[in-house]
Amino acid sequence: MSEQVHPMSHSPSQGAGERRFPCSQCGAELAFAPGVSVLRCGHCGTETEIPVEVAPVEELDFRSHVTDLAARADTVDRIVSRCHMCGAEVEFPENVTSHACPFCSSNVVATGRSVKVIRPRSLLPFAVEERRAREAYRAWMSKLWFAPSDLKKMARVESHLSGVYLPFWTYDCDVTTDYRGQRGEHYWDTEHYTTRDSQGRTQHHTRQVRKTRWYPARGRVFNEFDDVLVAATGSLDRNMLEKLEPWDLDGLVPYEDAFLAGFRSESYAIDLASGFTRAQELMDPHIRATIRSDIGGDEQQISWMQPHYNGITFKHLLLPVWILAYRYGNKSFQVLVNARTGEVIGTRPYSAWKIATLVACILLAAGLVLLIVAMSR
Repeated sequence: MSEQVHPMSHSPSQGAGERRFPCSQCGAELAFAPGVSVLRCGHCGTETEIPVEVAPVEELDFRSHVTDLAARADTVDRIVSRCHMCGAEVEFPENVTSHACPFCSSNVVATGRSVKVIRPRSLLPFAVEERRAREAYRAWMSKLWFAPSDLKKMARVESHLSGVYLPFWTYDCDVTTDYRGQRGEHYWDTEHYTTRDSQGRTQHHTRQVRKTRWYPARGRVFNEFDDVLVAATGSLDRNMLEKLEPWDLDGLVPYEDAFLAGFRSESYAIDLASGFTRAQELMDPHIRATIRSDIGGDEQQISWMQPHYNGITFKHLLLPVWILAYRYGNKSFQVLVNARTGEVIGTRPYSAWKIATLVACILLAAGLVLLIVAMSR
């Protein structure tokens, strides 16, 4: 059964973290159904469509938000608690005093700390449902070499993944960079050298040797950057998150509480200014490549560069990830599933016994080869 009702008419709870939408038919809780833009009742099956706005997501001015965040109209108060184990900034729903951290499974107690944050303007809705995410996780686990045997058994019985919206920034800007350096141009030179033959006689030879002439270079280059993506979470490894890319940012939709129904969200731990510092690191290789192209020649050296960032705008958005946190041998491990593509990235333990067995087999095989060679002589 389907109703054409705007989700806000269901009076969602105003707590942060887990937004709740009661079913208009039976009163049970609605949850967002990944892959379709509807809220679905797990009790009676009623579906409520989420109207998705077609308008493009607005880019916001970077400098004005950094200068005076408190005065901005597009901020919101959130109640967040920091996990004492992994440092995640976890948003809490109202009237909930504790729940398990979705990032490391530790118990988190609500502190009631209210913070003013830039509210997200857009998100990518969950497209991969939990069943598919679990299958992807188990397939990933089954391919692990040198994993402890009981780890794969645990994968077969594991039944729950946490669906979490993670905070990200994107930055757009134009960059003008002044530089100084050197242009290297290759040339070939004939080199003379001598050797002695078996009778001690001197032999004269020539050979071609490549050398480089260096010339001073200086100039100015221009770069345009669009949607430089920076993770704003402080609870997950940055390298792991970057391996989940690419994200289909063309699929961003304007933020609606309804998309978060049944999922958790994390407030950003890396603020707007700090995120741009990371964005500059990501832009740097592209700027250097442009400078090298401008210098030309066969080789280039950059001795000095000064980028100027102009027209900086940003978006604050949420991206969906399925997270499995587990402990093995008193250590914590995490597996992430891109909830748009099904890509799996994770950390895992290794079996010392399996590795030692492989090393012993290699040494044994090498010893047998040496023995056979020695006996053949």
